[in-house]
Amino acid sequence: MSPPAARKIKPLVCSRRGVRPTLGRRIAVALPLVVWALAACEGCRSTPATTRAAAPGSAADAGPATARLYFVSDLAGALEPCGCTKAQLGGLDHFAAWAKAGRAGGSTALVAAAGPLFFMDDKLEGERADQDRLKALTIAQVLHELGFAAFAPGANDWDDGPEGLKKLAATSGGSPIDETGSFVVQMVGGLKVGFVGFARGPAQQPIPDHAVEEAVRRGVVRARESGANVLVALTAVGRGEAKRIADAVPELTAIVVGSSKASGEANTTAPQGEQVGDVLIVQSANHLQSVAVLDLYVRQPLPLDADRVVKFADGTGLELARKREDLARRVDDLHVKIASWERDPSIAPGDVESRRKDLRRLEAERDALDQRPLPAQGNFFRYSVVEIRESLGKDPAIDALLGGYYKVVDEHNRIAFASRLPVPAHPGEASYVGIEVCSRCHGGARAVWDRTSHSGAYATLSAQFKEFNLECVGCHVTGYERPGGSTVTHVDQLRNVQCEACHGPGSLHVLDPTDKTRLLANPPASRCLECHHPPHVESFDTAAKMKEILEPGHGMALR
Repeated sequence: MSPPAARKIKPLVCSRRGVRPTLGRRIAVALPLVVWALAACEGCRSTPATTRAAAPGSAADAGPATARLYFVSDLAGALEPCGCTKAQLGGLDHFAAWAKAGRAGGSTALVAAAGPLFFMDDKLEGERADQDRLKALTIAQVLHELGFAAFAPGANDWDDGPEGLKKLAATSGGSPIDETGSFVVQMVGGLKVGFVGFARGPAQQPIPDHAVEEAVRRGVVRARESGANVLVALTAVGRGEAKRIADAVPELTAIVVGSSKASGEANTTAPQGEQVGDVLIVQSANHLQSVAVLDLYVRQPLPLDADRVVKFADGTGLELARKREDLARRVDDLHVKIASWERDPSIAPGDVESRRKDLRRLEAERDALDQRPLPAQGNFFRYSVVEIRESLGKDPAIDALLGGYYKVVDEHNRIAFASRLPVPAHPGEASYVGIEVCSRCHGGARAVWDRTSHSGAYATLSAQFKEFNLECVGCHVTGYERPGGSTVTHVDQLRNVQCEACHGPGSLHVLDPTDKTRLLANPPASRCLECHHPPHVESFDTAAKMKEILEPGHGMALR
């Protein structure tokens, strides 16, 4: 890592060690125009904006913030949700669209992060290593365009070694904050924001609590010597340690909380914002389900002496956080349920519209909490946690960048795994036969299946250049990586989510249809959760979804 001094890494796009030559060449061919576009916007990022004065009154009177800071906790390699259901949380393209809309509305903003950022798991290994490296590079390029300032890395970010992290940091434009007291100062809206904090190095050795606080304090001293008048700590240490930092370093404006490491696909929720003394503790949900937003409003002249920091009163109403969180949870539940009800023919359209009205009412009630009167005088902040949803729109440049990633990975994996054949079933063990064989005797069930989304699951991948993506294909084919089943490229008659995905391999049943023990005649609904789970799907209702695939001729008697 760089020595503990004021620094801002100049963004650039680097080649990556450890990637097979085929993938490296394809990256070089597919992404040059995108890279040029990202580099071209560096000049507009570095130009300080004029400080705006906000008049006292209601939140609506405040106008654009002097400076806006977006905080991301534990993104952990999540580009976007998979799209199995509507209204899912997450998506870098949606975040980009919303952030750029705010910029167009007058907000001058930076993005910072804490906790695992580039990789979902804390080990980079096996056949997915190349794909995960390219995904990390894509995340870095997206962050660069969004005005990425700094991050406190989690253990996952060291997956590709110190040189790998250094290259990702350089591509993103963000400076890593580590255990040495490092810092970076960025100008935004006329404010000099000093990012300090703490994150363990690649060894992830336990250290005493006081060492964490001392590292943050050293960063604060150095940032203030460099003229910082707003101080934000980025920490990959957990919330309890963050509160101890707030007690020990009261000069901070905010502390962003991230995890020391992440593993797997489980989603988390965003805790309430809270203050320890005058220090705001912030944390978003992981996998970019939400983003924490800190708006800073300056109504008094900034201090001219470099050793003074700007203080901000609470213009948010953090005492209302619990009520706001409860409303946000109810809004989120309704989003998920409405998305399911819209596809359920047993629910009357009028009932769905009633629930939409309930959703609009709850959203209005939630938003009204943000329209409280502002402090009568002085500088103030407003804090919120915003869910990232498809309704925020898509940014075309970021959408094109993600599309380029998927195309490169698809072509690479198509070649890399072309020779991988399914493992043969052992003698006497059932193998997969495909839906055409099943349909010879189960025409009624086939007719039901043809009307479900499962019947077109593979086409949804191929339409987006994802059919050979190792994160996607396993849930869009049948018998993936199972004896006598399918592989990345050898799907043959097992495209889509077919009968045997739920009922099990059917070759033995074909040989003796009278023996009902040779497959699962009534598979449990829990089998749905093998694919329909976070971060791909949130709040999946198995009972409601089973109604979509059980009809007369399939699980129900013919009328």
